[in-house]
Amino acid sequence: VQLVESGGGLVQPGGSLRLSCSASGSISAFATMGWYRQIPGKQREYVASIRSHDRTDYAHSVLGRFTISRDNTENTLYLQMNNLQPDDTGAYYCNVEQVVNLVKYNYWGQGTQVTVSS
Repeated sequence: VQLVESGGGLVQPGGSLRLSCSASGSISAFATMGWYRQIPGKQREYVASIRSHDRTDYAHSVLGRFTISRDNTENTLYLQMNNLQPDDTGAYYCNVEQVVNLVKYNYWGQGTQVTVSS
């Protein structure tokens, strides 16, 4: 499984961005797909995830502003980010976690930079 993120960039506070994560390889419909972000010098932190039957979870800091979704036919994960704030700045990483034949696999993309600044 390979993951490629896109859609990052520079945006002013209050603006919006939509991140995409294109997955190649076999992704189970039961896989959990998610977004994480990282600022240099800090640990990678959880942002949002989507599980089977499109059940979603969000970090408290992005609840109500970010929306995660997936297109299983295109093997693509999205993160719609609205009302962006400077604290949302960071490298955003796509993650896929799935179990195949009782073995858990974890995959990461290379990241896409989001910078929120006036």
